[in-house]
Amino acid sequence: MLRRGTSMLRLSGTRRSALPPLARGLATHAKVWKVYLSGEIHSSWRDEIAAGVVKAGLASQVALSGPNPSHEDSDDCAARILGMEEKRPNWDRIGASMNAIRTRTLLDEADVVVVHIGEKFRQWNAAFDAGYAAAKGKPIITLHPPSLGHPMKEVNAAALAVCEEVPQVVQTLAYVITGALPPPKDGAAWEPIVDRLGKGNPNP
Repeated sequence: MLRRGTSMLRLSGTRRSALPPLARGLATHAKVWKVYLSGEIHSSWRDEIAAGVVKAGLASQVALSGPNPSHEDSDDCAARILGMEEKRPNWDRIGASMNAIRTRTLLDEADVVVVHIGEKFRQWNAAFDAGYAAAKGKPIITLHPPSLGHPMKEVNAAALAVCEEVPQVVQTLAYVITGALPPPKDGAAWEPIVDRLGKGNPNP
């Protein structure tokens, strides 16, 4: 369980952190983090992240945004407002341009960009958003199943965290914002780096 301001991680067989309570959570409590969620709009992954943010106690510190979640509205917005086009490419172009007012503005304002690529849908827009965010120097978190690791390798190379499950995205945000850490993914097999690989600096 994630807890804001947590000072130690209690796990059987693992070392407790000696950090005082403020050492993990002081830096960013006053900031509201703008997190843009890029990716397909057909599944519930955004709702799952939103619920996870609330459960982690981050609702007052995280503002989530994303593209218009209605496929039909994003296709037809400009034609409804500006008038219908006779050819599909023109209809698509004016719709894409109008949607870009939203997506480009929110991407420019974002502190963090989450890029989700799934198995079922072809998310060309998400790949474009990842490139745009990288060019803008935005921190990127990618979210995709392990099976897509190879085709996502270039995008992942530009990301600062690569997640395979929605809870990992929420846990990453919680750590960045408050310093809270979840139980290790590796469970009882987990070891601190000092125990597993030795001190990086023998004379701290």
